[in-house]
Amino acid sequence: MSWYYDLMPYHLRLQTSRGKVQVLQEVVFMSQYDAKHLVPNKMRDFFCTINLDQEEVFRTQVVEKSLSPYFGEEFYFEIPRTFQWLSFYIYDKSVLQKDLRIGKVSIKKEDLCKYTGKENWFMLQPVDSNSEVQGKVHLELKLNELITDNGSVCQQLVVHIKECHGLPLINGQNCDPYATVSLVGPSRNDQKKTKVKKKTSNPQFNETFYFEVTRSSSYTKKSQFQVEEEDIEKLEVRVDLWNNGNLVQDVFLGEIKVPVKVLRNDSFQAWYLLQPRENGNKSSKTDDLGSLRLNICYTEDCVLPSEYYSSLRNLLLKSSDVQPISASAAYILSEVCRDKYDAVLPLVRLLLHHHKLVPFVAAVAELDLKDTQEANTVFRGNSLATRCVDEMMKIVGKHYLKVTLKPVIDEICESPKPCEIDPIKLREGDNVEINMENLRYYVDKVFREIVQSSISCPTLMCDVFYSLRHLAAKRFPNDPHVQYSAVSSFVFLRFFAVAVVSPHTFHLRPHHPDAQTSRTLTLISKAIQTLGSWGSLTKTKLYTFFFSVKEMYKRAQGRTRIGKKNFKKRWFCLTSREFTYHKQQGTLYKEPIFTIPIKNILAVEKLDESSFNKKNMFQVLHGEKPLYIQANNCVEASEWIEALCRVTRSNQKRLSFYHPSAFLNGNWLCCKATLENTVGCAPCTADVPADTHIEIDGDRETERIYSLFTINMSKLQKLEEACGSIAVYQGPRKEPDDYSNFTIEDSVATFHTLKQIIDIVEKLNESHEKYRKKRSSSAKYGSDPKNPATKK
Repeated sequence: MSWYYDLMPYHLRLQTSRGKVQVLQEVVFMSQYDAKHLVPNKMRDFFCTINLDQEEVFRTQVVEKSLSPYFGEEFYFEIPRTFQWLSFYIYDKSVLQKDLRIGKVSIKKEDLCKYTGKENWFMLQPVDSNSEVQGKVHLELKLNELITDNGSVCQQLVVHIKECHGLPLINGQNCDPYATVSLVGPSRNDQKKTKVKKKTSNPQFNETFYFEVTRSSSYTKKSQFQVEEEDIEKLEVRVDLWNNGNLVQDVFLGEIKVPVKVLRNDSFQAWYLLQPRENGNKSSKTDDLGSLRLNICYTEDCVLPSEYYSSLRNLLLKSSDVQPISASAAYILSEVCRDKYDAVLPLVRLLLHHHKLVPFVAAVAELDLKDTQEANTVFRGNSLATRCVDEMMKIVGKHYLKVTLKPVIDEICESPKPCEIDPIKLREGDNVEINMENLRYYVDKVFREIVQSSISCPTLMCDVFYSLRHLAAKRFPNDPHVQYSAVSSFVFLRFFAVAVVSPHTFHLRPHHPDAQTSRTLTLISKAIQTLGSWGSLTKTKLYTFFFSVKEMYKRAQGRTRIGKKNFKKRWFCLTSREFTYHKQQGTLYKEPIFTIPIKNILAVEKLDESSFNKKNMFQVLHGEKPLYIQANNCVEASEWIEALCRVTRSNQKRLSFYHPSAFLNGNWLCCKATLENTVGCAPCTADVPADTHIEIDGDRETERIYSLFTINMSKLQKLEEACGSIAVYQGPRKEPDDYSNFTIEDSVATFHTLKQIIDIVEKLNESHEKYRKKRSSSAKYGSDPKNPATKK
């Protein structure tokens, strides 16, 4: 089974496994609003981090001098690994000392669904070693019967501790873990200990321990327990994980308990989630540390093998050919969903993936124009057509936004000039004339960048706008301007103006701007909307753009494994032509220290943690020595791998095999080959997709559409009844409240499509039910009743 995890618009996708069921999880929207009544009880500077288990993946801006800070930030990202907890840590920012952790909110992965789609206040909990437990341990347990020399029978417990995964970091570094294995009962506590494993969160112990459970009546050695059969009912195996502190106290990492009675004479193997101590925080009453308000939306998709979706996928993809378009499966999906956005997101991504979006948008736009009476209101509502175009621009236009707006947005946010022109909002000492000039300067610069950016507009956006332009001109042949306003209503009003007023949402800025800058951006956005009313675009291709600029660590070329200067902090920059790094951020526009032309990149792959005992490593393979890079967290590492793979997938000399580990001390750590130019020992994971520009999992989007149809099955059935009634009686509709808002242009065609949808959904329901039963039957007893361990 393959697992996908998603938390917000970074879409980090793992490679699809053909023929396997995949469970994909995603936090599709996460807002951090505010905190209140924080301690210490005096004005401080606070910030909040978002963590997967203990790994920080996002950080808010610092809110200064407050006890109830308002963060107001949103995050959307996919999770590229398994995790147990989604946590939020509140910090008191310190200038000279280490930032102080005030408290945290931790939500179990299994409990995220309870809080999805609504705002919740969470009380902050104290941070200590017991509350930081994470990870799992792989055990094999067996109860043997042994015959002694005198012929009597005794029972022996065999505990094989194989490995652990995902243990927490200690002071930001991998821990030095060891395990104690105990057989515990009312009057006994036999304990044994593994060896210490150095600097790893995923230790491989592979040690076996033996315990006598019951002894024969002839056993004469002094014992700490009574030799009785019922002892088995009271005994349990306890495994405790610890970090070896050397000169300081060992740190508790978690424990698991397994009753011996569940074993009987079976061999039992399972993964167990580590748990905190049962009495960890119960002895003392915790102080009120304050609370944090969050809005989390979480979804889980169980994706079956691709062939299961062929019928539904084909029905959706031929939607643009259905006459009328309102009788198509895609249009019906948008009709039955309470919120059209729920339908639009997976629908647009699926149609994009299969190159069917342009004809579908043209078809629904034509239907939209039939109800438009005035040329100046073309595409101004929230119809299916406008929402599909909005979503398309977000997906394919994010790089276009960066290359066009990011430099000027950075200037506005980092060197703000006063631009307030409302007399009521002017502050004392403000000069409205100077503010007006400042605002005019910003507006002129933003508008000029937009007008001159047509060469960078993605081809897909141009194709969609070309269709809209001609449809609008056809609908209003006597208005010479409508073909331009039809396009500018999207480009300026729904794309650039929205990005200007909310740059953090479009990843043009890392955080929500402050109040004064937000006001400046709002004024600029309003001016752009007005100026763009008659804008136009030229159809061209995207030539070059900056994907990202980020500070990461790279391994010095040619150095040994040991050395303080082994890894250096550098600023990396990726364009469609080259991958470079610079010594400092301020030198990005000067000659780089090192440059790799995109055409020379042979592969981009993850690097095993064991190579340098560092997490979040990846490697860029090119003509010279591999470039080893350490990202700041797992999300960032996956983003860079995805971006580099995307811009290099058309390279002719891409490798088929690579080395997952580094070449150190004269051999490859992965396969022990001694020649540095030896062919790789593992197949490259980045296959070339059908669409080399947009990363979309078509099966996953089809599964989401199936889920929406399942949720709205009652509406589908009522709509089917309505179409049947209209087709048979040609009379007034029955129960108009149930379907009066639906568009039924052709009842026979709509009825036919509805019947196909319902039949397909029922078949998929059967397939999902079979998978659920299979998954349930494979469950093994684990340490957490809510999370039964499963066979590996």
